[in-house]
Amino acid sequence: MIVAREEIDETLVKITLSDGEGAEYQKIVIRPVQGKTLFYQAEGYRNNQVFHTNLSLEELFCYLEEKAKKYRQILVTKAGKTISYARNASGSYRRRESENDVSPSKKTHNREKKYLLPEGEKIPALVDLGVFTKDYRIVKAKYDKFKQINRFVELVDDAFRDTQKTSLTILDFGCGKSYLTFILYYYFTVKRGIAVKVIGYDLKADVVKHCNEVAKRYGYQNLQFVVADVTKDVLFDEPIDMVVTLHACDTATDYAFAYAVRHGAKDIFSVPCCQHEVNLSIHGGGELDSLLKYGIVKERVCALLTDTVCALLLEDEGYAVDLVEFVDFEHSPKNVMIRAGRGKVPSTRNRKIVEELMKKCGFEQTLYRLLTE
Repeated sequence: MIVAREEIDETLVKITLSDGEGAEYQKIVIRPVQGKTLFYQAEGYRNNQVFHTNLSLEELFCYLEEKAKKYRQILVTKAGKTISYARNASGSYRRRESENDVSPSKKTHNREKKYLLPEGEKIPALVDLGVFTKDYRIVKAKYDKFKQINRFVELVDDAFRDTQKTSLTILDFGCGKSYLTFILYYYFTVKRGIAVKVIGYDLKADVVKHCNEVAKRYGYQNLQFVVADVTKDVLFDEPIDMVVTLHACDTATDYAFAYAVRHGAKDIFSVPCCQHEVNLSIHGGGELDSLLKYGIVKERVCALLTDTVCALLLEDEGYAVDLVEFVDFEHSPKNVMIRAGRGKVPSTRNRKIVEELMKKCGFEQTLYRLLTE
């Protein structure tokens, strides 16, 4: 192992792997974290995204054995001492040691994390959600939900951080009463100073009535909720900037995607839910047959197949699409977010792939039908 085991002790602050060659991540930063037990958190950076892996001490040794050799620069920062490794032309590493004035790590979890919606900020929706107390402190039992809400806001912020627009129109399909629509409104109006018009759609009249009352109580004048069915009702028919659909049921997500495409929405954020259509219609697919034998496996394969088909079709419509892991607010296994931003040249390349797959496996897919009819 390049980094000697004895160098990873109680004085360790962090290990940085950089200048990768054929590596999975552009950079990796590893820090000790004190939870119920001491562990090590590796943060892998790739394309403006961060991926976390938690490791025991022995797992850390194996991790470094595998990863470190793919990086030209390795920096081990300890309290009072810095050790650097630099790969030379022969492939071996030159070790250097120097003093520093770094203090011992406190090893607290998320010690450097700066949330966009921090504890103490006066956000009424988080109080109503039970995430904040009345004096805007995090309720201990709701810390996971606090992190999840900030995760959603961070993903939105990634897309809009550099926007020059002073006003935005956002539609939220299947909004329910999760208060995420309120958080979204708060983020843009208060945190970013952008004038937004937000419309939340839901099928339940009592939910819509309640949400409109809450919006009025908060003083959110440009936030409104409407009873509507995205699959058949006439909706807002002017240009829109962003479509959100978090846990819209089954094919309602497809209708929301089609609406976004037809109305030129620049950004889409979607976490699909209960995707039954492909599961009910698929009857066999050669190489896929073994994955369709067992119910629970079939369900998950069909959900991932649906996500993939939707992503491919959105790419053809001129969107740059990525699928990111997103832990939802009800702790459901539906934790894949489809994030799409318009800006590419439309094509029909992926449509042919989808058509061949549908024919071979014998399934139906609503977004394909909506975009081709």
